[in-house]
Amino acid sequence: MTAKVLLFDVFGTVVDWRTSVAAHCADALPGDVDSYAFADRWRSLYQPSMEDVRSGAREFVRLDVLHLESLRTVLDEFGVRLPAEAVAELNSAWHRLTPWPDSVSGLERLKSQFVIAPLSNGNISLLLDMAKNAGLPWDAILGAEPVRAYKPSPEAYLRTADLLGVPPEHCMMVAAHNSDLDAARACGFQTAFIARPTEHGPSQSTDLTAESDWTHSVSSIVELASALGC
Repeated sequence: MTAKVLLFDVFGTVVDWRTSVAAHCADALPGDVDSYAFADRWRSLYQPSMEDVRSGAREFVRLDVLHLESLRTVLDEFGVRLPAEAVAELNSAWHRLTPWPDSVSGLERLKSQFVIAPLSNGNISLLLDMAKNAGLPWDAILGAEPVRAYKPSPEAYLRTADLLGVPPEHCMMVAAHNSDLDAARACGFQTAFIARPTEHGPSQSTDLTAESDWTHSVSSIVELASALGC
């Protein structure tokens, strides 16, 4: 069955969050703080911060709120004190992430034949700012906020498909994370794995290759465009 809609994980798949966040940390933090270690620790709280929402122990809140709570934790751990306005500014680093070199050109090619949109845990303002900053040519800005669910909860995938008025089998999830694709496939989505072996830096040990028989497994969004005839 031919996909009509391509839905993209964003952090790590479309944008290089680690290099981008570390650069913002280097600008905002004292010089003796390892900006990559700080960025890695901040990101390590990403999944745990969403778990209370996924489990129902907490009402849905935007990722910006979770990022800010995690940032305050990491600042305390690193013994850094910043004015409130500086903390808020650093938290907005996630709105200004740099795309991987193949992302924009690959998305533009795919957009010529498919509806393309993010299916991310980011909130709308975050994803909109990121798109404007990075030149990401989405047809729609979606994400966790309109469906009020965080991946890999099934609701995140199924409600997104419903918002777009297409059945799950006409959707393809595109991600650099095997677990994301596994959850999407369980909801009836087609799948495409994009290898991003340096998302977590030179010592990355997970998601180096496709770990299942995904619909497509490629090394870039440009390669996916070629595989789909764009």
